[in-house]
Parts: sequence; structure tokens; C-alpha cells
Amino acid sequence: MAAPATADEALFRPVRAGNAFEETVERLLQAVRLGVVAPGERLPAERELAARLSVSRVTLREAIRALQQAGYVESRRGRYGGTFVNQTLPSGAGAAMRQPPADPVGDLGDALTLRHVLETGAAATAAARPLGPGERRHLRSRLAETAAAGLAEYRRKDSRLHLAIAEVTASASLTAAVADARMRVNELLDAIPLLEPNLVHSNEQHELIVASILDGDPAAARQAMAEHLDGTASLLRGFLS
Repeated sequence: MAAPATADEALFRPVRAGNAFEETVERLLQAVRLGVVAPGERLPAERELAARLSVSRVTLREAIRALQQAGYVESRRGRYGGTFVNQTLPSGAGAAMRQPPADPVGDLGDALTLRHVLETGAAATAAARPLGPGERRHLRSRLAETAAAGLAEYRRKDSRLHLAIAEVTASASLTAAVADARMRVNELLDAIPLLEPNLVHSNEQHELIVASILDGDPAAARQAMAEHLDGTASLLRGFLS
């Protein structure tokens, strides 16, 4: 009988290709939070860690840089250098983040499940409708605004794009439900840092979602939205769970 997997093996297993950066951040944060790599200890060498996670070294470096900025790890140069877990870890969400809700773990699973059901359904429904010229312009306009947004306004523009997708379903009830779910998720998102590699990736995924809707492909729109939401979920679980 094979030996059971260790926590180290379980956390540093290959990530899925669709959201490599986000899942890499999640795995590294889990390793730190669970004490698999304790404060003061070094993460596995970059080459080894990239191979175990099945990600490029560029993706791994971006994930490590995100954790550095959030106060979880530091990089040291020299013969005994590498990436080390900080002796003092951020309390809750850390200095770069706002305070999370009182019960982030309890809120998180419920909020993410509701968002997934509503927004994947909205994307598929929007793609199944014969959209008029105004609705198409509306989606393209919101997409362009989000792609051009800076860090300070990104979350607001992102929310408007997601609401625009709900709006073109022509269901006022669904749009209201998506808006309510988005407000809950935004409270959680406000508790974690904005990570530039994630924003670049999100914009690429937004392009695919909108293109699938405009092409009238419900299955592709649902799949693209699901993959997009999975990336956000990975970051939230990593920082807040």
C-alpha cells in the first residue's frame, strides 16, 4: 500500500493550468498558514517548487512577489539565500489589506457558492439571448473600462462589468441577485490585496467571457465565467481561510 501523502506533498502538488498564478498564491499561503513551512523557514528552492507545482518559474516568482508585498515572506540573497517565511506574519489580512468580515471562513464558502451559481448562469443566459446593438455596445464599453482601469478603480470597474453581464440577461431579478452577491464578495475582496498579475489574468478572462456571450455560445460563456470565478475563489481561500 502506498504511503499517505504528507501535508507538504498535498499542498505543493500540481496546480490547474487555468488559474496558475491564483492557485500558486493559494498553495503557498496554505503552506504558510498551516505551518508546513514555519516562520523563519525557507520555501523549497525555486526550481524544485516550480516543478512540483507544475508552473513556470515566472508564475512562481509573481506569486512569491505577491506574498512579499502582503508581508508573508521575504527573499534573501547570497549562499544561504532563498525565500523565507517571515518571523512575524500579518495579523488577519495584514497591513496592505483591510479587516476581513467577522467570520470570513463562514461567509466565504456561502458567498462563493452563491456567486458561482448566479454569475455562471448569468453568463450562459446572456449568451443565449439575441442581443441588440445597444446591449453589445454596453458589454464592450464596460469591458474596455475594466481593461483600462488602474488599481484604485479596478474593483469598481470590475463590478460594473459583471453587473453588465447580468443586465443583458434582461432579468431584473437576476441582476438584483448578482448585485447583492457581488456586494458580499466585494467585502471579502476588500480584505485582500490587489495583485497585478491577477488583474492581467482577470482582464484576459473577461475578454473570453464577453467574446463567448457576443458569439452566442452559452456553454463557452458559462465555462469561461466559471474559470474566472475559480481564480478569485483561490485567492480568497488562500488569504482568508
